[in-house]
Amino acid sequence: MAHIVSFTFNPFYENTYVIYDETGECVVIDPGCYSKEEMEELGDFITRKQLKPKYLINTHCHIDHVLGNKFVADTWRVPIMMHKGEIPVLHEVVNYAPTMGMYYKGSPEPEIFVDEGDIVTFGSTSLKVFFTPGHSPASVCFYNEADKFIVSGDVLFRRSIGRTDLPGGDYATLMQSIQEKLMVLPDDIKVYAGHMQPTTIGEERRENPFLNE
Repeated sequence: MAHIVSFTFNPFYENTYVIYDETGECVVIDPGCYSKEEMEELGDFITRKQLKPKYLINTHCHIDHVLGNKFVADTWRVPIMMHKGEIPVLHEVVNYAPTMGMYYKGSPEPEIFVDEGDIVTFGSTSLKVFFTPGHSPASVCFYNEADKFIVSGDVLFRRSIGRTDLPGGDYATLMQSIQEKLMVLPDDIKVYAGHMQPTTIGEERRENPFLNE
């Protein structure tokens, strides 16, 4: 059985996720740890649980989701996984981070690319990849059918959706991604988003104002 633990990091209150199972293998999704204290918090958890990180996964590459890429990749010597379409987004962070008053060392280059329908495996756990552009050019979500959850990045939030006014964003595309990839899932699927508290597909189907316009 997969376990998912969240950490809220950096000035954007971004959710970083560690998913692990009984084998001890894990993945780190969207490491947003920025300060020394945040890096220590993530590292202490992984050490305390005796976990073995296998991949660093980015759902997309806006600054708040990649601030800890270098720390995680260098500390545990894990490859970075993302959709190939996010490479330009990743490379742009180093240019705009100073304008936001943020110190950013840059991220190692991704080594593994995923796309719609791919299966990411670690330990006894599998995550299915959904290609869900709209918030960013090539956002992806990761679905675990067995344990009934999806990591949605900034595609779908509790009672909200991802913003589409950043470069590469498009409202119509985002809504299509949500309706065709997420809203077809069962009501009891838990949604772990890039910000805010978890929700479920059923709750958002009923209560999300963007989905009930």
